[in-house]
Amino acid sequence: MKAVAAAELEDFHFHDLRHSCASYLAMNGATLAEIAEVLGHKTLAMVQRYTHLTIGHTSAVVARMNDALFATPQPDKEAAQ
Repeated sequence: MKAVAAAELEDFHFHDLRHSCASYLAMNGATLAEIAEVLGHKTLAMVQRYTHLTIGHTSAVVARMNDALFATPQPDKEAAQ
């Protein structure tokens, strides 16, 4: 814990890094099965307990869905020529 004290961190537990790892993996496209493999979890339920998506990431996912479903189709450039 010398590193934690030297960095003057309060209320820090190395175990918390497992949550960060799971969340960053999920936000970068890793599947639940891949995250389970990295963290050594035996169940997907445990992976879901560790994975916390940021509000920004969740908003971007919804925006991509909206764009895919409701965006105005762009005319094909080759067909216009």
